[in-house]
Amino acid sequence: MTTILQLVIQIPILLFTLTIHEVSHGYVAYLLGDDTAKRAGRLTLNPLPHIDPIGLLMLFIVHIGWAKPVPINPYNFVDQKRDTALTAAAGPISNFVMAIILSILFNILQKLGFGLTYSAMGLGSILMFVLIYAVMINLALGIFNLIPIPPMDGSKILGGFLSDEAYYKYTAQEKKGAQILLIVFAISFIFRLNIIGSIIMPPLNFFLNLLTGVKI
Repeated sequence: MTTILQLVIQIPILLFTLTIHEVSHGYVAYLLGDDTAKRAGRLTLNPLPHIDPIGLLMLFIVHIGWAKPVPINPYNFVDQKRDTALTAAAGPISNFVMAIILSILFNILQKLGFGLTYSAMGLGSILMFVLIYAVMINLALGIFNLIPIPPMDGSKILGGFLSDEAYYKYTAQEKKGAQILLIVFAISFIFRLNIIGSIIMPPLNFFLNLLTGVKI
């Protein structure tokens, strides 16, 4: 498969995956009483309002990136700690649900005789590549966001199980956590190390193989 064809396939999938992730955050927040994302025009499947240029660039450089975070005001929640955790969990859950749905379609087409052949990319193989890549990127994004380092979704989910005092101390580290992640990305790029990949690859491969029978 040519690099141009890969990009033509990958970019829409990446944008759609990131969009679903962010809209899920915003919609669950809206259901829980916070309409901040809705008023900001972020409850839309149009990917443009969700694009973070640096996060999108990182997807192609180190294969891990992010969208522009949906604005959330936890003071609008009835239970700030619980509802923040539920809102955070909505993003990764949406990715896992998408991965399961797409893997079911992949398996159905495989049983109908469609194959995944990289050397001879006919229409059927391109469709199968689209599906397997979409499953992979949804799993990767979901797993990556579960890393419990502020400001990742995983830190907010974990916060829902902490005492109030521990919760506020933990979530106050968002700025430091973001700096740590950027440093990790920079080191990964400069020294050609796949630090984040080494963390998420084992569970990614496990679930990808479980859902589709394919390993990276």
